[in-house]
Amino acid sequence: MTFELPTPSLPASLRRSIGVPRRLLADKNGRETGDGGSLAAIRAAFDPEDDRADGCGCRTSFHEPVGTDLGDHVVLVVDADDCAGRGDLARSPDCRATVVRALTERDVDAIRTRSGGRERRYTGRAAALLLAAGRFRERIRFHEERLAERVTHDPLGAAREAAGRAGPPQRIAAETGLDAVATAAVDERDAFRTHVGPSIAAARIVADPPPDATLTDRWEVDTGAVIRLYEGRDALRTYHLTPPTVDLTDDALATLDAARERLLTDSSGGDRAPYRAVQAVASANDPVEELCAALRRHTGGHGVLEHVFADERVSDATLTAPVTEHPLRVVLDGQRCRSNIRLPPTGAATLASRLRRASGRAFSRSSPTLDATLETASGTVRVAATTPPASDGLSFAFRRGDPDAWTLARLVDVGTLTPQAAGLLSVAVERGVTGLIAGGRGAGKTTMLGALLFELPPEVRSLLIEDTPELPVDTLTAVGRDVQRLRVGDGAEPSARSAVRTALRLGSGALVVGEVRGEEAAALYEAMRVGAAGETVLGTIHGEDPEAVSERVVSDLGVSPSSFAATDLVVIMNERRVDTIAEVCAREGEWGFEPLFERGADGLSPTGRIDRGESHLVGALTGTAGTYADVRAAMGERTTAIERATETGRLDPRRYIGR
Repeated sequence: MTFELPTPSLPASLRRSIGVPRRLLADKNGRETGDGGSLAAIRAAFDPEDDRADGCGCRTSFHEPVGTDLGDHVVLVVDADDCAGRGDLARSPDCRATVVRALTERDVDAIRTRSGGRERRYTGRAAALLLAAGRFRERIRFHEERLAERVTHDPLGAAREAAGRAGPPQRIAAETGLDAVATAAVDERDAFRTHVGPSIAAARIVADPPPDATLTDRWEVDTGAVIRLYEGRDALRTYHLTPPTVDLTDDALATLDAARERLLTDSSGGDRAPYRAVQAVASANDPVEELCAALRRHTGGHGVLEHVFADERVSDATLTAPVTEHPLRVVLDGQRCRSNIRLPPTGAATLASRLRRASGRAFSRSSPTLDATLETASGTVRVAATTPPASDGLSFAFRRGDPDAWTLARLVDVGTLTPQAAGLLSVAVERGVTGLIAGGRGAGKTTMLGALLFELPPEVRSLLIEDTPELPVDTLTAVGRDVQRLRVGDGAEPSARSAVRTALRLGSGALVVGEVRGEEAAALYEAMRVGAAGETVLGTIHGEDPEAVSERVVSDLGVSPSSFAATDLVVIMNERRVDTIAEVCAREGEWGFEPLFERGADGLSPTGRIDRGESHLVGALTGTAGTYADVRAAMGERTTAIERATETGRLDPRRYIGR
């Protein structure tokens, strides 16, 4: 049994100056209880007026999320389960009035309404309009109660009326920002654009297409999501994703929400747990299979991001800090686009928590950067994340991995390089080259390095050093290769330098460094110089041309010039194509670069250095008993074999091996 403690009615100005306490309740023993901070209860305690508009069943409360690195972030939460308007502020004037009345009391950063299993989030211009309406109502009702009432239901109409009148209405509309915000809106649907999604989801989408934009393309991905591409007035196109959950009814979404709660109590777990959870709460009219897929995606998977990762046209995606101010941006067919996807602060915090669990690494203010990989239904996704003090909030950069391992034949098939250039690289790797694959971010360095690993002789053991697993170890193992990966990092994992030294002690074999970028460079080049590795040595490094590579290795990474001269070959990648294959020519302690293949107007072509018998690399590949002509003949045979594999479609490693 509870009863209300009588509380005096106070003016609104005094309530704001002293801070609004929670509504006090007492049980039969006199202990104080609370109602969760309900604004309706607060108003009932101090003011006989109820914030809820007539005909609206919404209940409001203010929340301050924690753990999202956003400081004083405040959200107005609207529970619309018992409201016929379902908290849809674009369509329900009564729900809109309830929100504006609540915002008369306090400013917020976002408004979140929830009905059943569907959640709507209003930020940006929509939140600004509602806040301005709340401020306008607070001040104008001293002068005119009718206009104060109109602004709750019809902020745009009230703004137009106030702007057309002299005196306090016009002045207050300008001072509160109502006039400026309302002028920018086309209509109510545009003014109250919302980010919507199932309440169990971390991300939210804008369901409506961008205003004044033209649809230029449409396609569907394997997850059932529909993608539309819009072009507008500015240079950036809009990547507009519609997930399958958009078509679910409110009742079905409520079932999905209940299934999530049921899943949390399922002690048996396992792959069938989501299906059991949905089946336990579903009615005869619920689409069980669709709900089960959505539950898996939003609990065990990565929600809306799974649809983005499944789109083969998308290579990268980024969420810039602070996440509340920036939509997800994607790189589609090599061009950057904005999207209709937003990650609220709590969603960003959830993603950060999952990255910590998946990587097993720290990610906090004391360790504010993280590289990790996510295993999704569409393959591996590499993620780089930052948090304060390294950035102004949480930020994420995603790179979608290719689900298939690449071979040289497949790279030839897509135009990355020519069969003749592939023949040179194949023979060089097979016979023990020391080489670097260089280029900018996203140039295709790791893809090329992975393809070269299939050119190693089957009896050679490969030792791979990576901080983030990206090389095709599983496929190499599946085709019978002996591969040992050494994981490096900041925690219990060894440093990159220590891993290189460990690899050298593990016995002879090919040594592969996923990315040469720190103290491991000195140990790696010392191994090259003294021949301790005894086999092929490969790695990737950032650099736009051979000279930039040498500058980075010698000047930035501290490798001695004599050690760098142990490099045989540098391959320069640009936009997933080979631009240059250059050999390193050492002369009296100095070195220089001589291109063997260069990309020009006619594509990647040989420079003639090999044909003229001038290549130091070809001479070095002869071994103890071979000749320059023997190496050229082997390159010719390998070129023919790769051409044949390309023509017959033998691009997969399982068919390509043993060509």
